[in-house]
Amino acid sequence: MEYTNKKEKTDNDLIYGFHPLLEAINQGKEINKIMIQKGLRGPLFSELNKKIKLLDIQLQHVPIEKLNRVCKKNHQGIIAYLSPIAYTSLDMLLPTIYEKGETPLLLILDQITDVRNFGAISRTAECAGVHGIILPAKGGVLITSDAIKVSSGALHKIPVCKTNSISETLQYIKDSGIQIVACTEHTEEAYHKVDFTVPTAIIMGSEESGISQEAFRLSDKKVKIPMVGEIESLNVSVAAGVILFETVKQRG
Repeated sequence: MEYTNKKEKTDNDLIYGFHPLLEAINQGKEINKIMIQKGLRGPLFSELNKKIKLLDIQLQHVPIEKLNRVCKKNHQGIIAYLSPIAYTSLDMLLPTIYEKGETPLLLILDQITDVRNFGAISRTAECAGVHGIILPAKGGVLITSDAIKVSSGALHKIPVCKTNSISETLQYIKDSGIQIVACTEHTEEAYHKVDFTVPTAIIMGSEESGISQEAFRLSDKKVKIPMVGEIESLNVSVAAGVILFETVKQRG
């Protein structure tokens, strides 16, 4: 089972209260998600809600008890998680890779929510020359200051893209001439038998639930890491390292 780091945020990751959040949005700050107290109403809420919908920010309506657990201060029924990095658009990233004359290598993290695993994967990805990491906007990990620390700063160096639809993003990647390789236990093909010298996007799933059905269906190749011992699987950050450095090996 995937370890969950319960201390996912620090005070630097949070904004609370209507006016501070509106100001942050107007200043163009990156926001991971917003939690609003259920049943909250009023003119300030209406104004904020319009901006949230316009910018397509992830929004959760939660009981006030959850907000009180996250923030002990006067949050006014609203808390936002700030992102310490600026996200990149995939449709702008891909042309840049090709313009440099490089062979794209993308990493898609599907249903991975643990900050420490994500930070470790990001560090490995940067070392392996990954051009970009793709995360689902909903149901994925939040990029926090803790993730930056675990990544040893790699998240300041490697582009990160967020997507509202994994299936649409995978189709776009396929249409861009990039093969999609899914790492899953539900296959017999060993990872080292795949040609990683061609443009490639690698999908890694959570240790608990693996990759989503959409990711499995749209992948061109399904591969696994052969296991010899009695334990059935590797930690996802270790598995990502194995796959990524097979790519480094093949690409020379």
